[in-house]
Amino acid sequence: MELRTLRYFVAVAEERHFGRAAARLHMSQPPLSRAIKQLEAEVGARLFTRSATGVTLTSVGTVLLDEARALLDHADRVRVRVSAAAGTATLTVGILGDGTDPGVARLAAVHRRNHPGIDIRVRDADLSDPTCGLRAGLVDVALTRAPFDETALTVRVLRADPVGVVLRADDPLAGRDRLRLAELNDRRWFQFPQGTDPLWQAYWNGGTPRQGPVVRAVQECVQAVLWNGTVGLTPLGHDLPADLAVVPLVDMAPSRVVAVWNEGDTNPLIRSFVETATAAYRD
Repeated sequence: MELRTLRYFVAVAEERHFGRAAARLHMSQPPLSRAIKQLEAEVGARLFTRSATGVTLTSVGTVLLDEARALLDHADRVRVRVSAAAGTATLTVGILGDGTDPGVARLAAVHRRNHPGIDIRVRDADLSDPTCGLRAGLVDVALTRAPFDETALTVRVLRADPVGVVLRADDPLAGRDRLRLAELNDRRWFQFPQGTDPLWQAYWNGGTPRQGPVVRAVQECVQAVLWNGTVGLTPLGHDLPADLAVVPLVDMAPSRVVAVWNEGDTNPLIRSFVETATAAYRD
């Protein structure tokens, strides 16, 4: 049994639904279903009882869930101990694809100075994955923005940023000092791909269902505004091209910058990283 397949199995068992598990893992459903069928073939028994509304664990599946969780926890501990023994402690950090946040550069400088023996590996995530690969087991900790589904995750708020609307500089609303969300109801807004966390999508749509082009990256958002006049939201204080304008929204909840990791993960490198991040973003 491969660890990746066991992670897939645990996701389906916890979500009790292949579609939700696939969204959580940021993969499509067919390869997830094939992986579970292959695992059932290896075990020699059915792990789930399927129905129109989802799945439930069989008695064999219940036993495997306990063992899989224990194996995955042990694998994580082995990775840390082996890295420490080799003298190269490594932490994989997921970062939402937003290179203009000065907090990231400040954190990197502080962490490098305070923890020179820790090798940081960065995974850049697009806007369709607010947990930056954390749920799929691709990273140890993520620097991202809330809100999103926090089930089985631990979240530390680092900073809260006011939010504005991005418009073309020649837009009739671009010269306003401030706007309300209702004044943008007739506009087309950015949308994220199907399967994106619904809490995340709803926030960036101002809490209202919208229509508009699908985007994955910050640069795609910028180009959608420049070419098509699409509107979207952004934290204030970020650099944008001269052809764009940002107008503050007075009735939009702030965007929270957060550090997030898997609930119950006792990796000391994560604790050290989060404490450093908390101090760096506060200064």
